[in-house]
Amino acid sequence: MSILTSAPATGCLPTSPANSQAPSMVSRMTMIMEAFEPQDARLLLDEITIRAGLPRSTTHRILDQLVQIGWLEHTPDGYGMGWRSLKYRNNDSISSRIRTEAAPLLHDLHIRTGKVVHLAVLEGANIRYLDKLGGANATAVPSRVGGINPAHTTALGKSMLAWMDPEDLDEIFPSGVGQKTGKTMNDSSMLYSELARIRRRGGLAYETGESYEGITCVASAIKIRRNPVAALSLVGRGRDAMELLAPLVQQAAGKISESLSAPASMSA
Repeated sequence: MSILTSAPATGCLPTSPANSQAPSMVSRMTMIMEAFEPQDARLLLDEITIRAGLPRSTTHRILDQLVQIGWLEHTPDGYGMGWRSLKYRNNDSISSRIRTEAAPLLHDLHIRTGKVVHLAVLEGANIRYLDKLGGANATAVPSRVGGINPAHTTALGKSMLAWMDPEDLDEIFPSGVGQKTGKTMNDSSMLYSELARIRRRGGLAYETGESYEGITCVASAIKIRRNPVAALSLVGRGRDAMELLAPLVQQAAGKISESLSAPASMSA
């Protein structure tokens, strides 16, 4: 007698013929997480249910749990990667796509201002620099491509942290925030107040000697459908000068966000 089998749905973990018991909670969570491909900005509940091959009610219950602990986030557009997932999913393919879409805007911003331009992603409590343009001026700024910096000390990091829930921030900084220079905020309540001011400014974040003495930055987050995936900044000296250039930074971040969210980009 032959036994007919069918291929499991996308994301399903195959079960042994000798062991027909229902998949464990860990297996079901894995099925749901694997429903998300790198090009997916947001998925609806029914899309995840089909890809994971699980009952809709089970999928919904597990999604709620994953949202609560930061692996996923839920917006009116659907489910997407949460802060906890993004620190692992900022891999070469995703970072490469961000760099590719951002490159023309970074170049244009550098040419128009003559300033050093940074592109970075958030990795837990740190940022990682993906790109840096600045010509001869670049050597005066200690940052380097591939290097990291505490997120709360940089305009880049704060521009992304500003869009997170307080509970998520507590997870990222379980022991509070540390001091890097004499101007670094070393108190969580001060940081949270600053993040609220950033939101009121429409996402513009500033840094004045908090990461490197004598260096000032302005940054804005790059988003895919409200989800911050990276940030760009201009580096200079003096808060006033950076405030004058802030609209250019915000416009560039907005254009990169639109490009990353476009259907053609998402399917690339």
